Amino acid sequence: MAEHTVAAFDEDLGQISRLISDMGDLAGTMVGGATKALLNSDNALAQRVVSDDAIMDARQRELDDRAITLIAKRQPMADDLRHVVGSIRMAGDLERIGDLAKNIAKRVGSVGLTATPRDLSHSIDSMAQLVLIQVQGVVEEYAAGDAAALAKLRNDDERIDVKYTSVFRELLTYMMEDPRNITACTHLLFCAKNLERIGDHVTNIAENAYYVLTGTQLPANRPKQDETAMSVPAA
Repeated sequence: MAEHTVAAFDEDLGQISRLISDMGDLAGTMVGGATKALLNSDNALAQRVVSDDAIMDARQRELDDRAITLIAKRQPMADDLRHVVGSIRMAGDLERIGDLAKNIAKRVGSVGLTATPRDLSHSIDSMAQLVLIQVQGVVEEYAAGDAAALAKLRNDDERIDVKYTSVFRELLTYMMEDPRNITACTHLLFCAKNLERIGDHVTNIAENAYYVLTGTQLPANRPKQDETAMSVPAA
């Protein structure tokens, strides 16, 4: 009977881990699709990303339900409880990543077919690729049980902050050089901010995953390199 109970408990934990993995895969697909739709003015792809958000929400609800049921039925302790609670927190951040990707996709129609300067397209694409690497990597490293890689990935968010500051300044420059760029660049500015926020949620996931694996917290004093508050020209 005890062996049966342990096996059932392990299966419940396995289902929760699989849901985290599925949500991580979907988050990567949504971020990549939203960025591609934005840069190519692909409204059909943008709509698919928007639709995928409902799937992401459903998976989070399923994970929450399974986790709550597991806690109520199995009363996990120590490492097992940390695993379940950590999964709930990670699922919340993955769901928010889906929301942010959807927000980017919803702006594709507003940006429209306005010609985006090549340098700016390259900058946003470069930032998006950094974010996508983080999104794809964080769940993979967690599944692999690689705490050291998670710590490095969390610290790599600084690169996204620096890139965001650069994109922010470029967008301001294009708007000041030609008022006709203001509408499109404003939408692109919101998209770049959403990408930066996705990076922040990946950081949260990495910190929770590290805690689940090790039982210890990463240092809280990771520096932020978003300098956009100092980038607005004085009146």
